[in-house]
Amino acid sequence: MFVPGPYHAPEDRWLVDLVRGHPLAQLASNGAGGAAPHITHVPIIVDPELDGPVDRLVGITLWGHMNRANPHWAALGGAANVVATFAGPNAYVSPAVYRTAPAAPTWNFTSVQVRGELRKVESADDTLATVRATVAALESRFGAGWDMTGSLDYFRRILPGVGAFRLRVAEADGMFKLSQEQQPAIRRRVRHSFGGCEATRAVAGLMDRLPTE
Repeated sequence: MFVPGPYHAPEDRWLVDLVRGHPLAQLASNGAGGAAPHITHVPIIVDPELDGPVDRLVGITLWGHMNRANPHWAALGGAANVVATFAGPNAYVSPAVYRTAPAAPTWNFTSVQVRGELRKVESADDTLATVRATVAALESRFGAGWDMTGSLDYFRRILPGVGAFRLRVAEADGMFKLSQEQQPAIRRRVRHSFGGCEATRAVAGLMDRLPTE
């Protein structure tokens, strides 16, 4: 991922927060024999067995799963080098808010890209653990407190179709394009223009977290 200097995360924890807050990732790996890459949207979570706070992505393991019927699963083999991209809050920036000329429209956006080795989970118990951990993580953050206990037998029935994996993170980059290159007055106008919907408010919240000059 190309990240111009102003747009690097102020600290590694920003990358962890984005991955946890936006766990539907694009998982990409090379196709066989020069074929087009495989790209699949999959839920990916931070290793739920880690003790203590997680302050950086490099060196940790991410858990995920996909449909075994997806050709991407077969193409991964037992282990593969992959890239996973997590898209965070984003918003269009109209030149009208700059109140200067000349100007050009742009897009404020956030994204995290991790690279590493993916290994398939072999056992049914570990696959079920992956599904349960993913449900627990997503339900606690985005759901309504649903109790999965009554559905565990259903999980076991569909387990043969689930391909679980572990992704060991070797590299992680974050792009946090939040108008850092603009003058403070313009940044303030951009920030205050973001309030109409949840997505733009999320971008405004990140702009508020940027270190002050």
